[in-house]
Amino acid sequence: MPALSLLALLVGLLAQPAAAHGISDVDPGSLWSFDPWLLAPLYLVGFGFYIGTQRLWHHAGGGRGVSFRQVAAFWTGWLIVALSLTSPLHWLGERLFTAHMIEHELLMVVGAPLMAFARINGPLMWSLPSSVRPGAGRFLNRPMVAKPWALVSHPVSATALHGLALWAWHAPPLYAWALENTAIHRFQHISFFATALLFWWVLFHGRGVGRSVRLRDGIAIVCLFITILHSGVLGALLTLSTRLWIPGQGALAGEFSLSPLEDQQLAGILMWVPMGMLYTGAALFFAYRWLTTMDARPHTPAVQHVG
Repeated sequence: MPALSLLALLVGLLAQPAAAHGISDVDPGSLWSFDPWLLAPLYLVGFGFYIGTQRLWHHAGGGRGVSFRQVAAFWTGWLIVALSLTSPLHWLGERLFTAHMIEHELLMVVGAPLMAFARINGPLMWSLPSSVRPGAGRFLNRPMVAKPWALVSHPVSATALHGLALWAWHAPPLYAWALENTAIHRFQHISFFATALLFWWVLFHGRGVGRSVRLRDGIAIVCLFITILHSGVLGALLTLSTRLWIPGQGALAGEFSLSPLEDQQLAGILMWVPMGMLYTGAALFFAYRWLTTMDARPHTPAVQHVG
């Protein structure tokens, strides 16, 4: 039954507004959201990445400094984040728990890791005028900036912050507040994406690089295992609960032949299973890289004694 409900929901999302009488009363053009508080930072990062990439390639050659693969990952992730925040999915996410969960999963486990893999800090630094770059580099190395960054970019801190954002915003009082207050809703999206971006950046590029790539990958596996466990528990709680956590979230559940409780349970399944599978896939990627790095280490030949 949950699988059929999910299929019905996805078909409904892709269908014309006339597929459901309540949604058909809304002007299709109004279903697109353009919140400058969310889009302005996204466009600034996009412009900065493009300008910085072009300058890097002009000086070092195409594909150097930032690879073609990283550029493809960035723009794919950027587009996913942009569509999550502007498409009708965002509008529907304020009225349907399942759509809300899809939107946040796209932000946290699809868009964020792709953009983190691109290692955007390098191109963003190159996007600055050449006269400003040295000063910006010195500023970032000041203790007042470097020490807090070292703290939050520790694997334990990044994993904890990502988990805290996930759990805190699914607490009924905070979740309901986000539905009622536009500023808090913006902050919810920003905190989900920012903590996810930090989490994935640490896994891909964080500590362990100077000492051992294998150490970094081993840490990433542990962090992902912890995240799989606690996000799975939260998804299970939403799925197995017999009461509504946020009554106002499922306003359009009936449009997709779901009760508000079924809408919540379906959202829980999406967090529990697909989200867990994406985290598991990432953990397997790091495990594969950890094992292949170990196999690729040079072996010291045995010394033969002649005597």
